[in-house]
Amino acid sequence: MSDTENQQSAEDFERANEKSKKRKAARDKMLSNKVNEKGLIIVHTGKGKGKSTAAFGLATRAVGNGMKIGVVQFVKGKWETGEKYVLEKFPDQVEMYALGEGFTWDTQDRERDIAAAEKAWAKSKEMIDACRGDNPKYDMVVLDELNITLRYDHLKLEEVIDFLENKPEDLHVVITGRNAKEEMIEIADLVTEMTLVKHPFRDQNIKAQRGIEF
Repeated sequence: MSDTENQQSAEDFERANEKSKKRKAARDKMLSNKVNEKGLIIVHTGKGKGKSTAAFGLATRAVGNGMKIGVVQFVKGKWETGEKYVLEKFPDQVEMYALGEGFTWDTQDRERDIAAAEKAWAKSKEMIDACRGDNPKYDMVVLDELNITLRYDHLKLEEVIDFLENKPEDLHVVITGRNAKEEMIEIADLVTEMTLVKHPFRDQNIKAQRGIEF
């Protein structure tokens, strides 16, 4: 390498290091006022795959941090899922209730769907209420596919929103399901929309597979 090339390389490194210093200074300034903590309402929605997967990823992370987790599954009660088997290995930290009756196209019984949703919502409220006071039972409650039951009017939206708005201050609540209602998005602290780009089920007629879908 010539002296000119060496000089150019040194100048490039110096410019890159200077940019890194500026990025760090900007980052430190941004973080300087981020001092508050609170329990979050987290919503995973959208047509793309990964909503429940992300929620159970959060639950697993929380378990790793010694936190206690409550889970209510509103739809997938009949599914034997991998995440269920993993979380069941931590009975001192995780309580999980699969109270769904399946998707509406499986049950084809609206009265039964409503009854199942109401049962799951009652358990959800019980879990959240158990976090009030000085000795909360859970640090995080996952309400898997709650958005689906609200989409089909199996629960009263106003009641659900009002209850969640008045949850215990330090409790994290994670809600999944496509077509999240605007009211749910409004009260949430963190909303992630999974965007469908490609899916093997739709594009290649590949069925749900162990370790991927369940």
